[in-house]
Amino acid sequence: MHRWSQLFIPTLREAPADAEVASHKLLVRAGYIRQLGAGIYSFLFLGNRTTQKIMGIVREEMDKIGQEFYLPALNPRGLWEESGRWSLIGENMFRLKDRKGADLCLGFTHEEVMTDIARKELRSYKQLPQIWYQIQTKFRDEPRPKSGLLRVRQFIMKDAYSFDIDAAGLDVSYAKHHDTYCRIFDRCGLKYMVIDAHSGAMGGSQSQEFTVRTPAGEDLVVSCEKCNYAANMEKATSRLAPVEDLKPEGDGAPLEVHTPGQKTIEDVARFLGVSPKHMLKTLAMMVAGEDVKTGKTEQRALVLLLRGDHQMNEAKLSTAVGGRETRPMREDEMQEFFHSPAGYLGPLGIGWAEDMGVSIKPALLVDEALEGHTNLIGGANKENYHVKHLTPGGNFHPTAYADLRSVTAGEDCPNCGAPLRIDTAVEIGHIFKLGYKYSESMGARVLDRNGKEVAPIMGSYGIGIERILTAAVEQSNDENGFWLPPSIAPFEVVVVSTNSKDEAVRSASEDITRQLEAAGFDVLLDDRDERPGVKFKDADLVGIPFRINVGKKVTEDTVEVVRRSTLEREDVKISAITAYFQKLRPGLP
Repeated sequence: MHRWSQLFIPTLREAPADAEVASHKLLVRAGYIRQLGAGIYSFLFLGNRTTQKIMGIVREEMDKIGQEFYLPALNPRGLWEESGRWSLIGENMFRLKDRKGADLCLGFTHEEVMTDIARKELRSYKQLPQIWYQIQTKFRDEPRPKSGLLRVRQFIMKDAYSFDIDAAGLDVSYAKHHDTYCRIFDRCGLKYMVIDAHSGAMGGSQSQEFTVRTPAGEDLVVSCEKCNYAANMEKATSRLAPVEDLKPEGDGAPLEVHTPGQKTIEDVARFLGVSPKHMLKTLAMMVAGEDVKTGKTEQRALVLLLRGDHQMNEAKLSTAVGGRETRPMREDEMQEFFHSPAGYLGPLGIGWAEDMGVSIKPALLVDEALEGHTNLIGGANKENYHVKHLTPGGNFHPTAYADLRSVTAGEDCPNCGAPLRIDTAVEIGHIFKLGYKYSESMGARVLDRNGKEVAPIMGSYGIGIERILTAAVEQSNDENGFWLPPSIAPFEVVVVSTNSKDEAVRSASEDITRQLEAAGFDVLLDDRDERPGVKFKDADLVGIPFRINVGKKVTEDTVEVVRRSTLEREDVKISAITAYFQKLRPGLP
């Protein structure tokens, strides 16, 4: 029997001064966590019980499709160099040296380690498919830890990896994880969305995020309530309202116009009496490229054109340039490459590269929203001058068209045309089709059905254990505390003995606790010598979904059951208390 009087549950009446989001405030106040350092937290009794329950659900569902491993957090540098991520990840990785001076790192994901096992052990297509997973502590040198458990430097992750002989096999493994994740998050009681996502540093051809809407989230999710379209901001698209092109002046040839002192889109549009929608927004960048003569990596000029009222999306740009590093162009570089002052760069008169491949010519990427439009206005590569009648594919030729812009709220859904909404959200899980990124770079090979040596195709699948807890708190809280779904709450029921000195109340409280425990419920007995009001406040605070108030009505074989989510109260006969809760299973709210 778990007695509150014998447990360490250090509740607080006030939240820590640095806590900004609800989950951070409440998990500290409820005694679930305590901070050890920036982005480093200890899980106390209640917090550990909850995370263990979450891990239990994850393990039960993952065991249906895969095999559990446990891998080292300490990894040698060479393994990460083989994949190319030692330099790619940069300062986000914790790095250290052993006593002999060898470089090591603390892993924040385990593609490299799993691929190393696969290349040493897998020999034939007959051994595939394989799905391997682990639940393990990960490390990330987060530059700005904040929001409690949402942005930390040490965290628990369930990471899984699939190895298949071909793309059709990967489709099956990916679908298995998608369905398994849905079961996991359903069992954890979360209201979540599955959205199309950007793969980022993980690489790969397809990925989806599982997210929970909350003001505490740092991700932006674009969604449609009519058709359930959903994507993160890095992947979202929309259907733009038609824009009528400007009428040409004269013969429609490019026309230079004097725009003294007008540099910004808004200034030029106002000066010329047009909408920013008819303007070209020009962004000059530098991107890592390859010199066709020497083969060495060089900085290559890259220009982006977007509609004047649109914003460039960094992740979409990364996709468009194949993940290569980019940075804004300096003014001296703009003069060197284009002989243009800042604020007046335009697409005319420049020999643009024909493709994004090996070339030292500057590349011109034009946002897809501009394709097919005519008579736009942009820079003239000359101070205080702009040019009218610019037409992509007409009087200048883009290297490529690409989706570069960020969607805005209210634009039309690409599927059904209904208005899109944008919300902040917390990512709780992410699944990736990695393809051959790791098996090729690290030399994993198996024999296919024809005896030919081929690289297995991979998938990677992650779940943040603490993020499930924080998302659950974020979606279910009020001014008095929070409530967790029974499946992940540290206890399903708290039995409050309102007067522990009263023998009848004390005895009934213990009897109820024993009955419910015998029926398989997790029960906490609050037997402390405290005022009822103190006990009620603590019960409301610590996330337990049901409270049983045991008081004077025990003489009538009656107790009060309080449902934390709604604060509904109901008198229940003590003799029927077990049956009452059994009726609520398996769908306890």
